[in-house]
Amino acid sequence: QVRLVEFGGGLVQAGGSLRLSCAASGRTLNSYDGMAWFRQAPGKGREFVAAISWGGGTTTYADSVKGRFAISRDNAKNTVYLQMNSLKPEDTAVYYCAHGRSMTSFGSWGQGTQVTVSS
Repeated sequence: QVRLVEFGGGLVQAGGSLRLSCAASGRTLNSYDGMAWFRQAPGKGREFVAAISWGGGTTTYADSVKGRFAISRDNAKNTVYLQMNSLKPEDTAVYYCAHGRSMTSFGSWGQGTQVTVSS
């Protein structure tokens, strides 16, 4: 099983930027694996944010973050990143890193990191 640890959350003003990191350990990731970011705002369900394929770097995004967020990975460091720009108060949530055997099904989750955007 893959173990995931997130870093980089915090408090930022609207319009600002943050970069989240997620380090994976436990087994070697292969080219078919997918890594993703989800988020959960207070009182709401967990929602998909972005995903990336470990091998080819194919990316997908939720419409709400397209053009503002960018997911990337460093295969050598077994780390995935989420660069978040032009942050809005509605981006406030706990952000979770996830791993799966594809880009659409995820079975391992990190503990989450809080992102708070003040208006």
